[in-house]
Order: sequence, then C-alpha cells, then structure tokens
Amino acid sequence: MVQWYGAYRPAVMGGRAMVSSTHYLATAAGVEILKAGGNATDAGVATGLCINVLEPHLTTFGGVAPIMTWDAATRRVETISGLGRWPAAISIDWYRDNFGGEMPEGIARTVTPAAAGAWLDALARHGTMTFAQVVAPAIILAEGGFPLYPRLAATFASEAATVAGWPSSAPVFLPGGRPPREREIWRQPDLAQTFRRLAEAERGGANREAGLEAARQRFYEGDLAEAMARHSAAEGGLLTGEDLARFRVGHEAPVRTGFRDFEVFACGPWCQGPVIPQALAILSGDDLRALGHNSADYLHLVAEALKLAFADRDRFYGDPDFIDVPLEGLLSPSYAAARREQIDMARAWPEMPPSGDPRPFMARDGGLDVSPRRPDLVSAPPGPDTAYCCVVDERGNAFSATPSDGALTAPLVPGLGFPLSTRGSQGWLDPAHPSAVAPNKRPRLTPNPALALREGELFMPFGCPGGDGQTQAMLQVFLNVAEFGMNPQRAIEEPRVVSESFPDSFWPHGYQPGLLNVEGRIAPGVRAELARRGHRLNEWPAWHAAACSVCAIMVDPETGTRLGGADPRRECYALGY
Repeated sequence: MVQWYGAYRPAVMGGRAMVSSTHYLATAAGVEILKAGGNATDAGVATGLCINVLEPHLTTFGGVAPIMTWDAATRRVETISGLGRWPAAISIDWYRDNFGGEMPEGIARTVTPAAAGAWLDALARHGTMTFAQVVAPAIILAEGGFPLYPRLAATFASEAATVAGWPSSAPVFLPGGRPPREREIWRQPDLAQTFRRLAEAERGGANREAGLEAARQRFYEGDLAEAMARHSAAEGGLLTGEDLARFRVGHEAPVRTGFRDFEVFACGPWCQGPVIPQALAILSGDDLRALGHNSADYLHLVAEALKLAFADRDRFYGDPDFIDVPLEGLLSPSYAAARREQIDMARAWPEMPPSGDPRPFMARDGGLDVSPRRPDLVSAPPGPDTAYCCVVDERGNAFSATPSDGALTAPLVPGLGFPLSTRGSQGWLDPAHPSAVAPNKRPRLTPNPALALREGELFMPFGCPGGDGQTQAMLQVFLNVAEFGMNPQRAIEEPRVVSESFPDSFWPHGYQPGLLNVEGRIAPGVRAELARRGHRLNEWPAWHAAACSVCAIMVDPETGTRLGGADPRRECYALGY
C-alpha cells in the first residue's frame, strides 16, 4: 500500500505524463515538449538541454550525459554512455613530466565532450522530434536569459576570482565586470548561437535521422570541432580534431539485479552504477522492514552494504572496453550472500573493507587480478556536482539522464559558450587502478541514471546529483518506496546517510576511513547508536544539499497514475498532467 501522507510537498500526480528534474524551468520545458506531441526522449532531451543552460555550475553542453531509456513497445532498457574518452596522446607520464604527478584543474583534465553526442543520439534512436524542436526552450533561456536563483548567484560570486582570469569566460560570468546578482536576468548568447548552428546543420538533412547526423558531424567534425581543437591547443591541452572526429557515444546493455518483485537497472562499470544492484543484492536476504525505517540497525546495515559495494567499485570498476570487469561474479546472488557475511551488525568496518573475490562465482576466471588494494589517506575538498532529469510519457516510455560537468572548472571555448569536458578529474594516475588514465579510455564516471521495473512493467526512473553520494541516496530512496511503501515525494524527503569510507572518485581521491555523514533529522538516539557501533559521524544540517537531490517518477501499478517526486534540498520540481 502506497503511503500518501507525511511529505512536506505533495507527490505531483498526472494521469498521462510526468517530468521531474533538478530545475523547475527545465521541468516546465519538458512538459511543453510532451504537450506538443513529443515522447519521453524528446521531452527528456529538451529538459537536459535546459539544464545545460540553467545549471552551468553543474552541467554543460560540452560535458557528460549518461542516459537510460525504457521503450514500452519493445520492452527494452538501453543505456547511452554519454561519457568522453581521454585524448589519444594522453599518458600517466605526461602528468608526471608536466605537473609533477598531479592532475591540475582546467585543460589537463579534458576528455572528449560527450553530452552533445548523447542528446543527439538519444533523439535519433528513441525520439520523434528534431533537434531544432527540442532545443527551442533552451535557446529561449540562453538568449533571453533567466533570473538567477540564490545558489547559482552564490556560486558565481565565490568563483569570480577564478573566472576573471579566463578571457573567454569572464564576459559571460562577470558581465559588466562583476558576478550577476540574485534575481538579475543572466544570458548566454554564445551558447544560444551554438544551438542555432547545430539546428542550421540539421536542416540540411534529407530526413530527421540524417538531419540529426548532420548536426552531430558539425559538432564533432565541422567548424565547432575546429574551434574546440584550437582552444585545446592554445590552452596546452592534448585534445585534437582527430580525437573529436573518432568519438561516438556508446550503446550498452544495462546492468540489472532482481530485488523482491522488482528489477533494478543501472549503467555499466564505466560509471559507478553497478554499486546500486550490488548493494541491493547484499541486502536482499534481510528483512529490512522488520529492522524499522531509519533505525540504527537499518542505517548501519545499509551503510555497511554500501561500503562492501564501494570496495568492489574501487578494485574492479572501469571502462570495460579496456579492462575485464567481473560483473557476472559481482552480481551473483551467491557472491552477494558471501559479502553479506562480512557485515557485523554490532560493529562498523573502521575503514573501507577489502574487496571480494568474484572468481568462484563466475563461469570463467580470465586471469582476473583480485590482489588487495589499500587506499592512501588523502584529504580533499568536495568534488564537483551534477544534475538529473527523468520523464514518463503517456505511452509508458521512460527517460532517465544525469548530465554533468560545470562551466566553472575550465575556460569556455571562445564563441561556443561551453568548456571542454573536465571529467578526466575522475581518472587515476596509479597504473594499477582499473580507472587509470590511458589513451582513448573512459574515466569511471559518478553520474549514473537508474530505472526500475515491477513484475515486468515500468515502475520508476530515478537518479540525482551528488558525486559518490549519488548511488547511496538513490538506494535509500528506492528502498523507501519499494520496502516501506512511501510515495516518491515522501521517499525523497526522508533524511539520509552518506558514507565517505572509500576513495573519492574525484582527483586527488580523498579518503575518510569510517566517516558517515548523517542528516540532522536522523533521531538523536539513532545517531548515538551508530557512533557506538564505530561509525565516525559527521552531522549535516537538516535538508543538506550534499545529501544529494533525488528526482523520481513512480507509475502506480494499479492505476497507471504517474507520481512525481522532486527533492526540496535544491531547485528540483516535478510537473505532470
């Protein structure tokens, strides 16, 4: 039975379609596209493009955009990696020789921009509209501007000194020589012109698919690619026109696991997505309801299961085009049961647990290296953040995407309105690490959209921003819905815990053994008991943005009603009809 009470906001309901995203104006744009006849992918891409405009501190058109889709007609889940690759000339030695073994901010972290390719590819494979149609709301927001909301205004102010040193960025982010203030209208004319140039290229195609390919070619092989390559060379980067021309986003089968009467789908080990199915598999043998929602036993068990999954993430996850990732073993129910035995309900692991050995649970060994890794103690500032959007249309199609890479981490490409992707910040300079830097390889990504089916029917696309906290917040929200019967809004609003007891995905890969962040609304007695069991608690205030901002759309299995949830920790909103 779904609970309809207990939330600060209502679960937005629609009988036909629903959009939820990390910015209210982006959500409204997605609804416009749906009402104009677009499907879930058309509306999802429009929403994502608006997010590229509205949340430039978190996402850009030159960044990343991993996507997951559910096609109601074919009953198929597909992922689009939306993640760039290292330049062909990159090497770990390049960082040693030029930067003393460090990975400095800016151009040194560049991988091929992937978001543009992901949006266009999603439209070509699953959409019905043209790029010109779905980009129209983003052009209005970029060209006409939008009122600065408090968080973005504060970010512009805090980053003003850095941006002032980039001649291509300063006129955009410091118009008139100062950061724009809250409620002022802020514009991005160069980005709007980039969108118009791609729409212009699209019009040269003989049909919709040819037009989308023409737009893609202009971005990766035409004058936009030339501008990006020139910018990279001028800044001392390694990305070339050849790197851009050979790039294509990947299409891969999702990772999946069964949990009760649900199937949960995640993106592959080129990102951290498999953490969610791994943790669910570890938890599947426990009576979670009997433990009590957000009790000390429940939160301890969830945190410890996540630690085990993160230990395997650190040891095994990476670009499967380059390394042998033992997913068969990692997702085996028997392996999950063996990992569950390593959880002591009376005592927390004081550090990251050792990774497991999935070889006995696989049909083949393949010479897999399971030698233990002990992470170095590193302190580091919080990593950059991201965004999210999801859509369910009236035909039952679903779209789930996690665009990322902000525009304040590297100078803008002159005249284009976006920087080159700095997602290389999630690479490693340790050659033994599965996500070590290598030519044409993808760094392991934190953004990871997800989707769940129930008894074979669409149940819920969901996701969030938040770096390494993403999978943790997503798991807790999913369990709030699936195990405790909450509607998605209440499930999102419930307080959460977020562990940092593993190496952070962002350079320099900070590691805080035993640290568990706990939102202020967790009961004092529960916090005290978690501390007694050995968790090193860091108490966050209530409604803390670092606890991630989940968006989700649940399809009621009895009525088909779409229920939208959107996190009040940020500017998230859901809207349907």
